[in-house]
Amino acid sequence: MRKASQFFSEDDRRAIERAVAAAEATTTAEIIPVVATASGRYDRAEDLFGVVFALLALAAAWLGFQDIAAPPGWGGTHEPALGLVSILLIVFFGFVAGAALAARVAVLRLPFITRREMQAEVERSAAAAFQQFRVRGTAGATGILIYISLYERMVRVLGDDAIAARLGQSDWKEVRDLVIRGIREDEPAQGLVCAVEKCGALCTIHFPPQPRDLNELSNALRIID
Repeated sequence: MRKASQFFSEDDRRAIERAVAAAEATTTAEIIPVVATASGRYDRAEDLFGVVFALLALAAAWLGFQDIAAPPGWGGTHEPALGLVSILLIVFFGFVAGAALAARVAVLRLPFITRREMQAEVERSAAAAFQQFRVRGTAGATGILIYISLYERMVRVLGDDAIAARLGQSDWKEVRDLVIRGIREDEPAQGLVCAVEKCGALCTIHFPPQPRDLNELSNALRIID
């Protein structure tokens, strides 16, 4: 999985920064684009993959090495090639190896993560980014966060109080869809630029530029690896 720091080139980042500056020149709103590698750790998914991996390792060992045969002669007992201790060790080390593998290879966790879990993690991380990058607390409460989470393939758009009072979910859906369309068409930077421009166009109506308006937050793309 590509990290957020690798997703946009330097030229892309400069184009996004210019788009933010141009959009903010038409409004008092502050637009903050953020791209994150992933929003959640999903430890439960790692454990579940570890369990499946352990069971597969046990099945392979059983098919490959287990053998129960009658001993030669009289009075012998049947002894399996794999005893209880061997089976427990296979399960234990299979679980550890599987969980470690899932921690390193993100795609292995996907079958064990529900969409609801992903949505909850993206919502939580977007809210954290809203605070981390000081989107909340601008002079006119006109901050807008465009949050892209690559692993979950989700986008969230959040507005501060003044923005939320004038713009609704249908507006944010338009912005979100522009980002998603750009990523699907392998033009993520252009998609984000269009989303930023759309935010500027929406905000110009309700929050036109003021003579002494200051650029309170950096126009640069924020990266969360």
